[in-house]
Amino acid sequence: MRRSLAGATVAALAATAVAVVVQFAATPATPAAAAASDPYSWKNVRIDGGGFVPGIVFNQTEKNLIYARTDIGGAYRWEQSTQSWTPLLDWVGADKWGYNGVVSLATDPVQTNRVYAAVGMYTNSWDPNNGAILRSTDKGATWQATALPFKNGGNMPGRGMGERLAVDPNKNSVLYYGAEGGNGLWRSTDYGVTWAKVANFPNVGNYRADPNDSTGYQSQNQGLTWVSFDKSTGTSGNATQTIYVGVADKQNPVYRTTNGGTTWERIANQPTGYLAHKGVVDPVGGYLYIATSDTGGPYDGGKGDVWKFSRATGAWTKISPPSDGDPYYGYSGLTIDRQKPNTIMVATQISWWPDAIFWRSADGGATWTRVWDWSSYPNRTKKYKMDISSVPWLTFGANPQPPEETPKLGWMNESLEIDPFDSNRMLYGTGATIYGTTDLTKWDTGGQFTIKPMVKGVEETAVLDLISPPSGASLISGLGDIGGFRHTDLNAVPSMMFTQPVFTSTTSLDYAETKPSIMVRAGNFTASDRPNDRHVAFSTDGGANWFQGSEPGGINNGGTVAASADGSQFVWAPGDSGKQVVRSVGFGNSWTASTGIPANAIIKSDRVNSNKFYGYSGGKFYVSTNGGASFTASAATGLPTVDVKFKALPGTEGDVWLAGEGGLWHSTNSGTSFTKVTSVSTAVNVGFGKAAPGQTYPALFVVGTIDGQPGVYRSDNTGATWVRINDNQHQYGNAGEALTGDPRVYGRVYLGTNGRGILVADRLGGTTTPPTTAPPTTAPPTTAPPTTAPPTTAPPTTAPPTTAPPTTAPPTTTPPPGSGCTATYQVTNSWEGGFQAEVTVRNNGSPTSAWSVSWTFANGQKITQLWGGTYTQSGSSVVVKDAGYNGALGTGASTSFGFLADWSKTNSVPTATCTPTIAR
Repeated sequence: MRRSLAGATVAALAATAVAVVVQFAATPATPAAAAASDPYSWKNVRIDGGGFVPGIVFNQTEKNLIYARTDIGGAYRWEQSTQSWTPLLDWVGADKWGYNGVVSLATDPVQTNRVYAAVGMYTNSWDPNNGAILRSTDKGATWQATALPFKNGGNMPGRGMGERLAVDPNKNSVLYYGAEGGNGLWRSTDYGVTWAKVANFPNVGNYRADPNDSTGYQSQNQGLTWVSFDKSTGTSGNATQTIYVGVADKQNPVYRTTNGGTTWERIANQPTGYLAHKGVVDPVGGYLYIATSDTGGPYDGGKGDVWKFSRATGAWTKISPPSDGDPYYGYSGLTIDRQKPNTIMVATQISWWPDAIFWRSADGGATWTRVWDWSSYPNRTKKYKMDISSVPWLTFGANPQPPEETPKLGWMNESLEIDPFDSNRMLYGTGATIYGTTDLTKWDTGGQFTIKPMVKGVEETAVLDLISPPSGASLISGLGDIGGFRHTDLNAVPSMMFTQPVFTSTTSLDYAETKPSIMVRAGNFTASDRPNDRHVAFSTDGGANWFQGSEPGGINNGGTVAASADGSQFVWAPGDSGKQVVRSVGFGNSWTASTGIPANAIIKSDRVNSNKFYGYSGGKFYVSTNGGASFTASAATGLPTVDVKFKALPGTEGDVWLAGEGGLWHSTNSGTSFTKVTSVSTAVNVGFGKAAPGQTYPALFVVGTIDGQPGVYRSDNTGATWVRINDNQHQYGNAGEALTGDPRVYGRVYLGTNGRGILVADRLGGTTTPPTTAPPTTAPPTTAPPTTAPPTTAPPTTAPPTTAPPTTAPPTTTPPPGSGCTATYQVTNSWEGGFQAEVTVRNNGSPTSAWSVSWTFANGQKITQLWGGTYTQSGSSVVVKDAGYNGALGTGASTSFGFLADWSKTNSVPTATCTPTIAR
């Protein structure tokens, strides 16, 4: 944007440590009962990637157990069977949105179901919450958290360094965390439940990217940068004795302990002058490798080296790859081949021109080969070829001149990892995607290995606007960093982002309501970089192709733009401070200033009257009846002043809904007056979709708080009553900047998030409560100032569908509690021809390593989809086995799986039997 100590040692260190014992389960409160719920399925609209992936972490003892962390979009786990990634932090709500910034991640090599994440997005004032260490015993399916007494910076400078969080590979109850912000080194001895500061660690770091930055973003102390254990210096069950710690201090970048943390020292004769981005231990050869750069990155870095430290001799050896004269890059992305530990690789931390560079050595850094070399300039010879057919937009629509190419190998290559079980597989993160290969060793034999996107399931875009027109493509999106897309198939990756022109970020979209093939978009880029491009563009074929007209001078930011109902006029409020609102008759051939409306107002159009436009600024609503030539302020009072989103309803002139600080407001007279919807206490955004069966008024969607419960809601009766359509386990942190229903599919809604991409949600098909015809419960317009409490939202889920109370007989449990494991079968929702069920597996006996559940359907039911396990169905007989990550259950522990199935006439509840495999 953009992871055991001896008793005497523990006692000695605890005496000088500051304990932190602030724990909570990472599950939201019980939903309020006042608003009903409607079961929905949620999934991502596919883009694949779109943001910075600063960390990829392989488990060292379980094959195919891989995690990825992002700077604003949470964490993911790799699914080998589907070659895709599963999101793990979708339960994060708006109250702790910063938890979607993951500064580090660690996977336990002893009990591989355990995984940890250090979370928190900003260390300055932008994030209101302190950071936390999250812990999971089921590979990220569920989490608990320990709050820290300081902030973490998952989206701060230096976020690609690491990993800062590490598990002792010999005594896995012990973890270390190297904090930013001058907060030092922290340790847990109870699997991450409680944490204490290591008071005798001597250096908290001192490097700041820009000490004079008044925002605190560039001026934060980048602190400690990584923790690495030398497994060979411990034995199973006993603490590792040698631990290395990287410090953001150019004169003192590496420290270690050789006695399990009793004492720490600056390693003698170490290299100085650079920051150690990575520290990778080869326990077989007894080496520590470090990759260094002159900045913390991830966007910059111009010098650096690679070094090798021998534990046996204490000698440091400079092993930097040979450069082309004067190197212009630092190093990161350091990895070793665990099958052949003397084989190592390193990447440029940043090399914008002409491309990233990777090096590979088979002799511990004595000699190196490059992934590409110069032949006759500007041509290059390459040891790789790229296949981006699965994500074709990775060319970014570019047509560069040699020696630059598209697609690039990447940029911000902070994480490059060779699979510890497979020398042929390598994954690496970039500023836009995850790339990988499965034939890496062709590098060594003279062939070309193939690099492909391996990013399916990772959706890391920041969504700024969404429109769903009544005809043509289902969805048009405006995105941060990668512009936006036109989706004709929500399940397919589009071939290209918007071009002609390319916007860095698309800030606003609109279509002409009565001629939806006419569209307009506005966006950001630095005008001086591309003087021939404009910040507003038009389409007459539903967004398939775009063209640009003229624009006023001095514009770099898109702001908001609106198309008249018939597409004959456009009004634009550029985003640069003080830039006046302008209008154009036609497609931007010329622009004239609008009068009567403040600069930088929010602009929308009436969806029926082609001469009517609306504006909003500073608590005032403005109306134009002459195509935006002039605006007049409405007399409406008591409206919010910040964080306002408003939209005009299709099909009815003058019908406007406004979401903002303090709730939701409705006008039926073009904003002359507004009525507050009393049931909605906060509203982030509002959108419209197809009317419910038997209704004429469009369905309303709101991200906000209703009856005290944050969530995503739908109303089929003009806001009189609402149903919640998401669940508390899947909230997506910061969501709602973009929201729209689908005018063609009843119940469908599209939700934009800040870091988890675009979500599309559809009803599962349950019975709809007939809407009442009563008017909405509203209060008269108020003149009192609105409240200033920020809205909290509960966005939707990409996990299996949400559940509702059972609609059939109570669940049955067998065998009786206390003997082995039990399986509780529960029908959670039912509709004509189908149903949803959940089975809870509880272990009442000895710890299990695996389990299976079986039952026999009595009425011909047929499973169509199952999550949380693997299943076979032969006729009426069903057997479900654990999914691997949830097979190990301690005494008293439980897990669950769910499924969708077909049924006809009768849906009796079968008796489910659980069979455990006892752990040995």
